[in-house]
Amino acid sequence: PAVSDSLDARVLWPLATCLCTALLCLCQAPRGRAAAGEEEEEEEGAAEAGSVPLLKGSALLLLVAVLLGSLLARCCGSAGGAQRHGTGSGWGAAAARRGALEGFHARQLRLSPHVLGHSKAHVGRVVAELVRAAKAQGLQPGPLALSLRGDFVRIGSAYEQHKVRSPDCFDVLVPLRLPPRLEPEPRRDLGPGLGPGAAFVCGLRAPAGAGWPRRYRPFTEGFCVEPQGRCLLSSALVLRWFQGHLQRCLGAVRYRLQERCRISLSACPGRPPTLHILPCSDYVCCHISMAVRLIPAIPLGDALYLTALPPEGLQAAPAQEALWGLNASRQEQRLLSWLKEQAPASSCHLKCLQILKGLRDLRRQGLEEPFCSQWGRVLSSYVLKTALFSLLLQGPLEAWDERFLVERLEDLVMYLRDCLRKQVLMHLFLGNTSLPEAVALPRFLKEAAPVNLLAPFDGPTLDMAAFQLLYTWSQAPHLIRVYSRPRYLRPTPAPCRPFVGSWF
Repeated sequence: PAVSDSLDARVLWPLATCLCTALLCLCQAPRGRAAAGEEEEEEEGAAEAGSVPLLKGSALLLLVAVLLGSLLARCCGSAGGAQRHGTGSGWGAAAARRGALEGFHARQLRLSPHVLGHSKAHVGRVVAELVRAAKAQGLQPGPLALSLRGDFVRIGSAYEQHKVRSPDCFDVLVPLRLPPRLEPEPRRDLGPGLGPGAAFVCGLRAPAGAGWPRRYRPFTEGFCVEPQGRCLLSSALVLRWFQGHLQRCLGAVRYRLQERCRISLSACPGRPPTLHILPCSDYVCCHISMAVRLIPAIPLGDALYLTALPPEGLQAAPAQEALWGLNASRQEQRLLSWLKEQAPASSCHLKCLQILKGLRDLRRQGLEEPFCSQWGRVLSSYVLKTALFSLLLQGPLEAWDERFLVERLEDLVMYLRDCLRKQVLMHLFLGNTSLPEAVALPRFLKEAAPVNLLAPFDGPTLDMAAFQLLYTWSQAPHLIRVYSRPRYLRPTPAPCRPFVGSWF
């Protein structure tokens, strides 16, 4: 458009100059006709005298027209150049944003497949040895015993290909074997403070039929509580037994693991024990100290498990002692596998999730309490993953090609912003009948009541989270420059109590 404006100005002003000259000549013509009756000598003199002003006026008018035309052409050219420069700067800003996000992902979020593969393999071998020893040295299986089933289930971001920063933390479910006929009792009156991790909460009730109390009295006395006259399995008592049982089994695997690594076990009150693995320098090429959270799990069937609720404070509240939360990690892994098959080979959906998790962590460094703690709970990794799943299932999956990384990431931010403003983000599996048929859900999940993951948070907190989320996205390059840290620099974890003499 700027080029056409300049050309129009260059053509217009010469035409205007010719028109003005013609008009000036027409104005001088009547004067010549009025002097036609005079003498021939005087007519020739007047004509010669009148021609001089005519030529001078035409020259002056032409000069003015040329100057004005040049000035206008320069103005049009400058405006066109500014427009072209503005378009270029807009494209340059988009390219700079993408470059900042790509660099942030490559330098601080993306994990080396080599390092992650070695870490997962090493964790698998060590945990397998420990679980095998724990099953062999546990109480004898039977109606009075609580024991390990003998296997373990890998869960979490490290096994779903969207872990960020460092491959040094892993989650593993350790299924337990319990006496039969324990029945789940779903609970909806959760009360405040349980957060999204407690989307589905239930108790495990011992049947009141004949023979149960007497036959299983040692089990009920050791692992059950009776709130409001009901006999329920205590997650706190099971967790305490699990911690002590694993500690007793560490000695049995000491000589098997001494050439591979040194291991220790730590425990925080009310939380699953953490297995710390320090590889020997001559065994693992990556030399990364790893922490594995060993989570005792109650199997429900169909790859569903119940796990103890994490305490909000240092210790679990008495009301939480008899409650268990649902873990549907295996269903999430199946959905991820199905999406990977349907999406383009260069899909960026997991990359978007990693970048959003990284930006959330960066923004947390600039927030103050008490909202800083709320920020991490509102935008937990589970909430971000649920929002991503919901957006992906709206399709089309072809739009998630790597070329559209910034656009899809912005879509994810805006979708999550809308969820926060509406205060609604539904659990992906509980009561959801609109999932693809290829992702078969257990009947237990289909028949469960729908759950809003944002229900535990009040409106002002969600509004503030929506505002901070938009600010984080708009200022992403600035936050990356200011708050970025080296790849393997991690915040100091909360201190846990190590078991005495647990290093080997």
